[in-house]
Amino acid sequence: MDLEIELKNYLDDQSRLKIYPSKRKYKILALIFLASKFEKGIIYSEKEINEILDNAHAFNDRCLIRRELFNKGFLGRLNDCSKYWLEEKQPELSDFKIN
Repeated sequence: MDLEIELKNYLDDQSRLKIYPSKRKYKILALIFLASKFEKGIIYSEKEINEILDNAHAFNDRCLIRRELFNKGFLGRLNDCSKYWLEEKQPELSDFKIN
């Protein structure tokens, strides 16, 4: 699946997410797209996570995105939010009962 094609209405001319979709399917696709900006096996600080997210979206709500990536199982983190990582097994659209 080509995420940029699926999300074409939600991406700006720099391939950044310009709005957070309201439809559930596109929210999950947006999270898959954003999670693809991280590398497995790397431990990120909150500052590093924010920098990557700031470069990947244009609607200025990195807290929402960071929280959603964690809540939906794309990112793991320590309880004190000092370290983040990309989860080894990434959720897929079908995990959310969406085709």
